[in-house]
Amino acid sequence: MNLLLGIILVFGLVFGGFMLSGGKMDIVLHALPFEGMMIGGAALGAFVIANSFHVLKKSGAGFLKVLSGPKWKASDYADLLNLLYELSRLYKSKGILALDEHVEAPEQSEIFTRYPRILKDHFATELITDSFRMLSMNFDDQFQTEDVINRKIKKHHHEALASANAISTMADGLPAIGIVAAVLGVIKTMSALDQPPDVLGKMIGGALVGTFLGVFLAYCLVAPISGRLRQIEEEDGAFYMIIRDVFVAMVANHSPNICIEIGRGNIPTSKQPNFYEVERAQKELPVA
Repeated sequence: MNLLLGIILVFGLVFGGFMLSGGKMDIVLHALPFEGMMIGGAALGAFVIANSFHVLKKSGAGFLKVLSGPKWKASDYADLLNLLYELSRLYKSKGILALDEHVEAPEQSEIFTRYPRILKDHFATELITDSFRMLSMNFDDQFQTEDVINRKIKKHHHEALASANAISTMADGLPAIGIVAAVLGVIKTMSALDQPPDVLGKMIGGALVGTFLGVFLAYCLVAPISGRLRQIEEEDGAFYMIIRDVFVAMVANHSPNICIEIGRGNIPTSKQPNFYEVERAQKELPVA
C-alpha cells in the first residue's frame, strides 16, 4: 500500500509541478519510449551480468515483498513465544530425550504443527531443532551456544540482504546510464545541425530526458524500493533473534517463564505482546 501511495505522490507531484510551471509533456512523452528502452535495457542487462540466477530470483521476490510488507506479524511473535514455551517446559520437566520426536520430525510433532506458519519457515524450524540437538550433545555453554546461533543468523541475514544490495547497486548505476542515453541523444542532435532551431530544441530536450530519467528512476523509485526491502529484511530478522535469546536463557538454566519473558522483551515494540497476554496464553496451552 505504501509503495503504491508513494509512486502516486512521486509521479503526481513531479510531473504535475512540471506542467503547472509551463512545461510541455509532448517532448518528454516522445523521447520517453526510446530513452526508457536504452536506460531500462542497460540497467537490466547490467543487473543480469552482475548477479547470480539465485539473486535475480530473490530480487523478483523482493519487489513482491515490498508490496506485501514484513513476513512476521504480531500473532506470529505470540505463536513463537508459545512454541518455545512448550518446548522449554517439556525439556525442563522431562529432559532432552522427551524432545526427540519433536526435534527429529517437527512436521509430525504435535507441538510444532500447532504453529503452521513457523513450521513452514525452514530456517526458523531448523534453528530451533538444531539448537536442541546441540543441547542433546552436551553443548551447553551459554556463551558458545550464543556465538554458534549468532553465526547462523548472521549467515542467513547476509543471504537475505543479497537482493536488497543488488537492487541498491542498480540504483547507484542508473544516473550514469541516464548520461549515456543523453550523450547518444546529443550525438544524434549534432548530426542534424542543419535543421531549424525549433527542431534542434526538441532534439536537445529529448536527449536531456535521458539524464532526467536515469536520476528520476534511481532516487525516486529503485533506491527507495531497495531501502524498504532492507527494512523488511531487518525487521523479519528480529524474529530469529528471539529464538536465540530464549534458547540461551534456557541453557543458562532459567525457568521456562523467565526464558520467554527475556524473549518477549526483545520483540519489536510494534509487535510486542504485553506480559499478561503472554501469561494468559501460556495457561491455555495443553500440557504435554
